[in-house]
Amino acid sequence: MDRRAFIFGVGFGLATGSLAAKAQQAGNVWRIGFISVAYLRIEDIFFQHLKELGYVEGQNLVVERRYSEGQAERFPEFAAALVRLNVDLIVVTTTPAALAVKNATKTIPVVLAQSIDPVGAGLVASLAHPGGNITGTTQMAPDLIAKRLQLLVQAIPRASKVAVVWNAANPANARSWREIQDAARVLGIKLQSQEVRGPSDFERIFAEMARERPDALLLIGDRLTLQHGAEIVDFATQKRIPSMFDRAYLETAGALMSYGTEEEELWRRAAVIADKILKGAKPADLPMEQPTKFKFVINLKTAKALGLTIPQSLLLRADEVIQ
Repeated sequence: MDRRAFIFGVGFGLATGSLAAKAQQAGNVWRIGFISVAYLRIEDIFFQHLKELGYVEGQNLVVERRYSEGQAERFPEFAAALVRLNVDLIVVTTTPAALAVKNATKTIPVVLAQSIDPVGAGLVASLAHPGGNITGTTQMAPDLIAKRLQLLVQAIPRASKVAVVWNAANPANARSWREIQDAARVLGIKLQSQEVRGPSDFERIFAEMARERPDALLLIGDRLTLQHGAEIVDFATQKRIPSMFDRAYLETAGALMSYGTEEEELWRRAAVIADKILKGAKPADLPMEQPTKFKFVINLKTAKALGLTIPQSLLLRADEVIQ
Protein backbone atom coordinates (compact mmCIF):
# COMPACT_ATOMS: atom_id res chain seq x y z
CA MET A 1 0.00 0.00 0.00
CA ASP A 2 1.42 3.37 -0.95
CA ARG A 3 1.65 6.24 1.51
CA ARG A 4 -1.20 8.25 -0.05
CA ALA A 5 -3.56 5.27 0.06
CA PHE A 6 -2.60 4.62 3.69
CA ILE A 7 -3.25 8.21 4.73
CA PHE A 8 -6.56 8.20 2.87
CA GLY A 9 -7.59 4.92 4.54
CA VAL A 10 -6.74 6.10 8.05
CA GLY A 11 -8.46 9.44 7.60
CA PHE A 12 -11.48 7.86 5.98
CA GLY A 13 -11.76 5.26 8.74
CA LEU A 14 -11.82 7.95 11.44
CA ALA A 15 -14.40 9.96 9.53
CA THR A 16 -16.76 7.04 8.96
CA GLY A 17 -16.67 5.69 12.50
CA SER A 18 -19.43 8.01 13.66
CA LEU A 19 -21.47 7.24 10.53
CA ALA A 20 -21.40 3.54 11.32
CA ALA A 21 -22.61 4.21 14.85
CA LYS A 22 -25.48 6.35 13.58
CA ALA A 23 -26.54 3.69 11.08
CA GLN A 24 -26.54 1.03 13.79
CA GLN A 25 -28.57 3.23 16.12
CA ALA A 26 -31.24 3.95 13.52
CA GLY A 27 -33.03 0.66 14.17
CA ASN A 28 -34.05 0.26 10.52
CA VAL A 29 -33.80 -2.87 8.45
CA TRP A 30 -32.73 -1.76 4.98
CA ARG A 31 -33.43 -3.76 1.84
CA ILE A 32 -31.30 -3.17 -1.23
CA GLY A 33 -31.33 -4.81 -4.64
CA PHE A 34 -28.12 -5.79 -6.39
CA ILE A 35 -28.09 -6.57 -10.13
CA SER A 36 -25.07 -7.77 -12.06
CA VAL A 37 -23.96 -10.14 -14.80
CA ALA A 38 -22.11 -12.56 -12.52
CA TYR A 39 -20.47 -12.56 -9.13
CA LEU A 40 -16.98 -11.06 -9.05
CA ARG A 41 -14.98 -10.96 -5.81
CA ILE A 42 -14.32 -7.24 -6.24
CA GLU A 43 -17.94 -6.48 -5.28
CA ASP A 44 -17.25 -7.85 -1.78
CA ILE A 45 -15.44 -4.57 -1.12
CA PHE A 46 -18.76 -2.73 -1.47
CA PHE A 47 -20.52 -4.90 1.10
CA GLN A 48 -17.54 -4.91 3.44
CA HIS A 49 -17.50 -1.13 3.40
CA LEU A 50 -21.25 -1.00 3.97
CA LYS A 51 -20.62 -3.19 7.01
CA GLU A 52 -18.03 -0.72 8.26
CA LEU A 53 -20.66 1.99 7.85
CA GLY A 54 -23.07 0.02 10.03
CA TYR A 55 -25.10 -2.04 7.53
CA VAL A 56 -24.78 -5.72 8.42
CA GLU A 57 -26.48 -8.47 6.42
CA GLY A 58 -28.66 -10.62 8.64
CA GLN A 59 -29.06 -7.78 11.14
CA ASN A 60 -30.15 -4.48 9.66
CA LEU A 61 -29.56 -5.21 5.97
CA VAL A 62 -31.25 -7.53 3.48
CA VAL A 63 -29.66 -7.83 0.01
CA GLU A 64 -31.71 -9.10 -2.94
CA ARG A 65 -29.06 -10.30 -5.40
CA ARG A 66 -29.82 -10.96 -9.05
CA TYR A 67 -27.23 -12.29 -11.55
CA SER A 68 -27.99 -12.66 -15.25
CA GLU A 69 -25.07 -15.03 -16.00
CA GLY A 70 -24.59 -13.31 -19.35
CA GLN A 71 -28.30 -13.21 -20.28
CA ALA A 72 -28.92 -9.47 -20.61
CA GLU A 73 -32.57 -10.06 -21.52
CA ARG A 74 -33.20 -10.92 -17.86
CA PHE A 75 -32.40 -7.42 -16.59
CA PRO A 76 -35.93 -6.01 -17.12
CA GLU A 77 -37.32 -8.99 -15.18
CA PHE A 78 -34.87 -8.35 -12.33
CA ALA A 79 -35.66 -4.64 -12.28
CA ALA A 80 -39.42 -5.24 -12.16
CA ALA A 81 -39.03 -7.77 -9.34
CA LEU A 82 -37.01 -5.35 -7.21
CA VAL A 83 -39.51 -2.57 -7.82
CA ARG A 84 -42.31 -4.89 -6.65
CA LEU A 85 -40.30 -5.61 -3.51
CA ASN A 86 -40.11 -1.83 -2.97
CA VAL A 87 -36.44 -1.97 -2.01
CA ASP A 88 -34.82 1.10 -0.48
CA LEU A 89 -32.00 1.19 -3.02
CA ILE A 90 -30.88 -0.65 -6.14
CA VAL A 91 -27.18 -1.17 -6.93
CA VAL A 92 -26.23 -2.06 -10.52
CA THR A 93 -22.85 -2.93 -11.99
CA THR A 94 -23.53 -2.84 -15.71
CA THR A 95 -25.15 -0.33 -18.06
CA PRO A 96 -27.78 -2.67 -19.60
CA ALA A 97 -29.04 -3.41 -16.09
CA ALA A 98 -29.04 0.28 -15.21
CA LEU A 99 -31.11 1.07 -18.32
CA ALA A 100 -33.60 -1.64 -17.34
CA VAL A 101 -33.89 -0.21 -13.83
CA LYS A 102 -34.27 3.32 -15.20
CA ASN A 103 -37.20 2.13 -17.31
CA ALA A 104 -38.75 0.36 -14.32
CA THR A 105 -38.62 3.14 -11.72
CA LYS A 106 -38.13 6.87 -11.46
CA THR A 107 -38.39 6.94 -7.67
CA ILE A 108 -36.25 4.18 -6.15
CA PRO A 109 -32.66 5.46 -5.79
CA VAL A 110 -30.05 3.71 -7.92
CA VAL A 111 -26.29 3.50 -7.36
CA LEU A 112 -24.35 2.58 -10.49
CA ALA A 113 -20.96 1.17 -9.48
CA GLN A 114 -17.98 1.61 -11.82
CA SER A 115 -20.07 2.82 -14.73
CA ILE A 116 -18.37 3.00 -18.12
CA ASP A 117 -20.02 6.01 -19.76
CA PRO A 118 -23.15 7.04 -17.82
CA VAL A 119 -23.68 10.27 -19.75
CA GLY A 120 -23.18 8.73 -23.18
CA ALA A 121 -25.51 5.86 -22.29
CA GLY A 122 -28.24 8.30 -21.27
CA LEU A 123 -28.30 7.29 -17.62
CA VAL A 124 -27.53 10.72 -16.15
CA ALA A 125 -27.70 14.27 -17.45
CA SER A 126 -24.10 14.99 -16.45
CA LEU A 127 -21.50 13.71 -14.00
CA ALA A 128 -21.77 16.84 -11.86
CA HIS A 129 -25.59 16.97 -11.89
CA PRO A 130 -27.10 13.52 -12.52
CA GLY A 131 -30.59 14.99 -12.39
CA GLY A 132 -32.64 11.84 -11.75
CA ASN A 133 -32.73 8.83 -9.44
CA ILE A 134 -29.34 7.46 -10.57
CA THR A 135 -25.83 8.32 -9.36
CA GLY A 136 -22.71 6.41 -8.39
CA THR A 137 -19.11 6.06 -9.57
CA THR A 138 -17.59 6.04 -13.04
CA GLN A 139 -14.35 4.50 -14.28
CA MET A 140 -14.10 6.92 -17.24
CA ALA A 141 -13.42 3.98 -19.55
CA PRO A 142 -13.73 5.80 -22.91
CA ASP A 143 -11.19 8.38 -21.77
CA LEU A 144 -8.61 5.68 -21.02
CA ILE A 145 -8.98 3.38 -24.02
CA ALA A 146 -6.66 5.38 -26.31
CA LYS A 147 -4.00 5.35 -23.59
CA ARG A 148 -4.18 1.56 -23.42
CA LEU A 149 -3.62 1.24 -27.13
CA GLN A 150 -0.69 3.67 -26.99
CA LEU A 151 0.96 1.70 -24.18
CA LEU A 152 0.42 -1.56 -26.04
CA VAL A 153 2.04 -0.19 -29.20
CA GLN A 154 4.96 1.21 -27.20
CA ALA A 155 5.53 -2.23 -25.67
CA ILE A 156 5.25 -3.96 -29.06
CA PRO A 157 6.49 -1.53 -31.76
CA ARG A 158 6.13 -4.19 -34.47
CA ALA A 159 2.38 -4.48 -33.83
CA SER A 160 0.26 -3.44 -36.82
CA LYS A 161 -2.90 -5.50 -36.23
CA VAL A 162 -4.67 -5.41 -32.86
CA ALA A 163 -7.76 -7.48 -32.06
CA VAL A 164 -10.26 -5.65 -29.87
CA VAL A 165 -12.61 -7.82 -27.82
CA TRP A 166 -15.70 -5.90 -26.74
CA ASN A 167 -19.36 -6.27 -25.86
CA ALA A 168 -21.22 -4.55 -28.69
CA ALA A 169 -24.57 -5.13 -26.95
CA ASN A 170 -23.59 -2.77 -24.13
CA PRO A 171 -24.40 0.81 -25.23
CA ALA A 172 -21.85 2.15 -22.74
CA ASN A 173 -19.09 0.70 -24.93
CA ALA A 174 -20.02 2.68 -28.04
CA ARG A 175 -17.84 5.68 -27.21
CA SER A 176 -14.92 3.44 -26.18
CA TRP A 177 -15.06 1.80 -29.61
CA ARG A 178 -15.10 5.19 -31.34
CA GLU A 179 -12.20 6.43 -29.23
CA ILE A 180 -10.01 3.41 -29.97
CA GLN A 181 -10.77 3.71 -33.69
CA ASP A 182 -9.62 7.33 -33.62
CA ALA A 183 -6.45 6.39 -31.72
CA ALA A 184 -5.72 3.54 -34.13
CA ARG A 185 -5.89 5.88 -37.13
CA VAL A 186 -3.38 8.21 -35.52
CA LEU A 187 -1.05 5.34 -34.63
CA GLY A 188 -1.40 3.60 -37.98
CA ILE A 189 -2.85 0.46 -36.41
CA LYS A 190 -5.38 -1.84 -38.07
CA LEU A 191 -8.09 -3.01 -35.66
CA GLN A 192 -9.82 -6.37 -35.79
CA SER A 193 -13.20 -5.90 -34.13
CA GLN A 194 -14.11 -9.02 -32.15
CA GLU A 195 -17.66 -8.31 -30.99
CA VAL A 196 -19.49 -10.39 -28.41
CA ARG A 197 -23.09 -10.03 -27.26
CA GLY A 198 -23.40 -13.03 -24.97
CA PRO A 199 -21.45 -15.98 -23.49
CA SER A 200 -21.92 -18.12 -26.60
CA ASP A 201 -19.92 -15.67 -28.75
CA PHE A 202 -16.53 -16.26 -27.15
CA GLU A 203 -15.85 -19.58 -28.84
CA ARG A 204 -16.53 -17.90 -32.20
CA ILE A 205 -14.17 -14.95 -31.66
CA PHE A 206 -11.42 -17.26 -30.38
CA ALA A 207 -11.67 -19.23 -33.62
CA GLU A 208 -11.59 -16.02 -35.67
CA MET A 209 -8.51 -14.68 -33.87
CA ALA A 210 -6.76 -18.04 -34.24
CA ARG A 211 -7.23 -17.71 -38.00
CA GLU A 212 -6.44 -14.01 -38.33
CA ARG A 213 -3.42 -14.00 -35.97
CA PRO A 214 -3.41 -10.45 -34.60
CA ASP A 215 -0.16 -8.99 -33.29
CA ALA A 216 -1.82 -8.11 -29.98
CA LEU A 217 -5.17 -8.22 -28.19
CA LEU A 218 -6.91 -5.42 -26.30
CA LEU A 219 -9.99 -5.90 -24.15
CA ILE A 220 -12.70 -3.28 -23.68
CA GLY A 221 -13.82 -4.40 -20.26
CA ASP A 222 -17.37 -4.65 -18.99
CA ARG A 223 -19.08 -7.20 -16.78
CA LEU A 224 -19.68 -9.66 -19.64
CA THR A 225 -16.14 -9.60 -21.04
CA LEU A 226 -14.56 -9.61 -17.59
CA GLN A 227 -16.67 -12.59 -16.60
CA HIS A 228 -14.78 -14.39 -19.37
CA GLY A 229 -11.48 -12.60 -18.69
CA ALA A 230 -9.63 -15.73 -17.58
CA GLU A 231 -10.70 -17.53 -20.77
CA ILE A 232 -9.44 -14.63 -22.88
CA VAL A 233 -6.10 -14.65 -21.07
CA ASP A 234 -5.83 -18.43 -21.50
CA PHE A 235 -6.50 -18.10 -25.23
CA ALA A 236 -3.96 -15.30 -25.63
CA THR A 237 -1.38 -17.32 -23.68
CA GLN A 238 -1.91 -20.46 -25.75
CA LYS A 239 -1.70 -18.51 -29.03
CA ARG A 240 1.20 -16.36 -27.79
CA ILE A 241 -0.69 -13.10 -28.33
CA PRO A 242 0.35 -10.14 -26.11
CA SER A 243 -2.70 -8.74 -24.32
CA MET A 244 -3.74 -5.47 -22.69
CA PHE A 245 -6.55 -5.31 -20.12
CA ASP A 246 -8.09 -2.69 -17.88
CA ARG A 247 -8.02 -4.83 -14.72
CA ALA A 248 -4.75 -5.43 -12.89
CA TYR A 249 -5.78 -8.77 -11.39
CA LEU A 250 -5.77 -10.36 -14.86
CA GLU A 251 -1.98 -9.96 -15.01
CA THR A 252 -1.59 -12.73 -12.45
CA ALA A 253 -3.40 -15.00 -14.90
CA GLY A 254 -0.86 -14.27 -17.63
CA ALA A 255 -1.93 -11.08 -19.41
CA LEU A 256 0.95 -8.86 -20.52
CA MET A 257 -0.26 -5.48 -19.28
CA SER A 258 -3.15 -3.53 -17.79
CA TYR A 259 -3.95 0.12 -17.35
CA GLY A 260 -7.03 1.39 -15.56
CA THR A 261 -8.63 2.73 -12.45
CA GLU A 262 -8.10 1.29 -8.99
CA GLU A 263 -11.40 -0.53 -8.61
CA GLU A 264 -11.28 -0.82 -4.84
CA GLU A 265 -11.51 2.96 -4.47
CA LEU A 266 -14.59 3.16 -6.69
CA TRP A 267 -16.38 0.36 -4.84
CA ARG A 268 -15.70 1.99 -1.48
CA ARG A 269 -16.97 5.33 -2.78
CA ALA A 270 -20.10 3.59 -4.11
CA ALA A 271 -20.75 2.30 -0.58
CA VAL A 272 -20.38 5.83 0.81
CA ILE A 273 -22.87 7.11 -1.77
CA ALA A 274 -25.31 4.33 -0.84
CA ASP A 275 -24.96 5.29 2.81
CA LYS A 276 -25.74 8.93 2.02
CA ILE A 277 -28.85 7.95 0.08
CA LEU A 278 -30.11 5.64 2.83
CA LYS A 279 -29.68 8.56 5.21
CA GLY A 280 -31.88 10.76 3.03
CA ALA A 281 -29.73 12.29 0.28
CA LYS A 282 -31.20 12.46 -3.23
CA PRO A 283 -29.27 10.87 -6.10
CA ALA A 284 -29.92 13.94 -8.26
CA ASP A 285 -27.88 16.01 -5.80
CA LEU A 286 -24.93 13.60 -5.57
CA PRO A 287 -22.37 13.95 -8.39
CA MET A 288 -21.08 10.84 -10.13
CA GLU A 289 -17.68 10.30 -8.53
CA GLN A 290 -14.70 9.96 -10.85
CA PRO A 291 -11.51 7.98 -10.18
CA THR A 292 -8.44 9.66 -8.75
CA LYS A 293 -6.07 6.68 -8.89
CA PHE A 294 -4.89 4.79 -11.96
CA LYS A 295 -2.61 1.78 -12.19
CA PHE A 296 -0.29 0.56 -14.95
CA VAL A 297 0.95 -3.02 -14.54
CA ILE A 298 3.43 -4.97 -16.67
CA ASN A 299 3.95 -8.73 -16.37
CA LEU A 300 7.60 -9.40 -17.22
CA LYS A 301 7.11 -13.14 -16.75
CA THR A 302 4.58 -13.09 -19.58
CA ALA A 303 6.83 -10.84 -21.67
CA LYS A 304 9.68 -13.35 -21.33
CA ALA A 305 7.40 -16.24 -22.30
CA LEU A 306 6.36 -14.29 -25.40
CA GLY A 307 9.95 -13.41 -26.27
CA LEU A 308 9.32 -9.71 -25.80
CA THR A 309 11.70 -7.10 -24.43
CA ILE A 310 9.74 -4.30 -22.78
CA PRO A 311 11.43 -0.91 -23.25
CA GLN A 312 13.05 0.41 -20.09
CA SER A 313 11.24 3.72 -20.52
CA LEU A 314 7.93 1.86 -20.23
CA LEU A 315 9.05 -0.18 -17.22
CA LEU A 316 9.93 3.04 -15.40
CA ARG A 317 6.38 4.31 -15.93
CA ALA A 318 4.75 1.17 -14.52
CA ASP A 319 3.17 1.27 -11.06
CA GLU A 320 3.82 -2.44 -10.67
CA VAL A 321 6.11 -4.88 -12.49
CA ILE A 322 5.37 -8.58 -12.05
CA GLN A 323 8.62 -10.56 -12.21
